Amino acid sequence: MFEHIDLNHLLATYGYWAVFLGCVMEGETILILGGMAAHQHLLKLWPVIAWASAGGMLGDQLLFWSGRYFGARLLPRLKRQQAQIKRVTGLIERYPSTSVFSVRFLYGMRLVGPMVIGASGLSPLRFSLLNMFGAMVWATLFVTGGYWAGEALERLFGNLKPYRLPIALGVVVVVAVVAMVLHLRNKRKLRQ
Repeated sequence: MFEHIDLNHLLATYGYWAVFLGCVMEGETILILGGMAAHQHLLKLWPVIAWASAGGMLGDQLLFWSGRYFGARLLPRLKRQQAQIKRVTGLIERYPSTSVFSVRFLYGMRLVGPMVIGASGLSPLRFSLLNMFGAMVWATLFVTGGYWAGEALERLFGNLKPYRLPIALGVVVVVAVVAMVLHLRNKRKLRQ
């Protein structure tokens, strides 16, 4: 079934859009895969970083404005995220600028964080500037990490072309397992 998929064509045609949309929604997995695709010369490194930065920034801007206009009604309804909401609220009160920059790097805060920041009353201009800087650093770190992972895998296996789909699926599985472990650890901490 998978032998008929032309991954090169799909990446060349939709790769940058996939990076952009993936980063609007969440991002880390698609960033790593985008970096690996750049290493394989299927995509170019700097456009991957630029599209990822733009997608990450747009996603957080949308969440910020959702929090700004609907946060008072929406945040209390997010029963499962109350611990994250409380954590982000504490970060914003103590370190407003740092929290805007770092919230995308904290597990479980990427979606809730910008909404809480929007509801906090932080200046939209201040959020936008810090969000842009944070998105660029975040995209650069994860994309170059993917690029270096591609380099390491190529040294191990040689030509990666026959292994591209299994590697992509492997990255997705590894990221999912790490996310599940972190989620379960956070859940255990909340029970204590």
